[in-house]
Amino acid sequence: MKNAIIVVTAAYGNAHVTAMGGQQAVLPIIAAAGADGVEIRRELLTEQELNALPTLAAAIASHSLFACYSAPQALFNDDGALNPALPALLEEAHSLNARWLKVSLGNFQSNHAAAALHDLLNASPVALVVENDQTRYGKLAPMQRFQAAVAVMKLPVTLTFDMANWLWVGESPETAASKLAPLVSYIHVKAAQQVDTHYHAVALDDAEPRWLELLRQLPGNAPRGIEFPLEGADLTAVTRHYVNLLREV
Repeated sequence: MKNAIIVVTAAYGNAHVTAMGGQQAVLPIIAAAGADGVEIRRELLTEQELNALPTLAAAIASHSLFACYSAPQALFNDDGALNPALPALLEEAHSLNARWLKVSLGNFQSNHAAAALHDLLNASPVALVVENDQTRYGKLAPMQRFQAAVAVMKLPVTLTFDMANWLWVGESPETAASKLAPLVSYIHVKAAQQVDTHYHAVALDDAEPRWLELLRQLPGNAPRGIEFPLEGADLTAVTRHYVNLLREV
């Protein structure tokens, strides 16, 4: 699907989503805004919700949306070993009927550790995507080393390109796009502004046009996830505005 638009539930603010009753409560907003999918965040799920993922999957399907699943964990641990929680996370994503599981890279050190992924991913009905995060492991050099390993070992893994996280780690988003674009299958659309020494995410209407030129460097058929703040009295109208904008550009 060209220019499929996904809304990340955290775009509404973690506290606000929790106050609304959880991520299922924002599904009618996302669907009414004309989006194609929703990114469910594991960190916003209660223990009860984690144990009832098929129920959430059914709610997502009832709104004619598809799901992807984001877990705040790294693919590789600090010691370089494959995260032992990965099989369980893939199973959770499968229970959610998610198209892919998104994790960060972590401390990727060697192809030997990556080799452990082969059998696991080949047996999983859920794809794996790896995102550049705001840690030192999310910088361009580690991501490129992993990109090379994926190519050499023919791993069934692609990348999520978070457009603004590069700023948090002091890197050029444009340079990263020029190097990583061939492996990118999902884009987190996000703009950021610097205040003093810190960056904070902002809505696209409040951002410099840099985000648009960066987006044009990335694969045009990659789903676009809205991860910048969605705020306002009418959240459906705000969400629809950005869904339409990202579908057109």
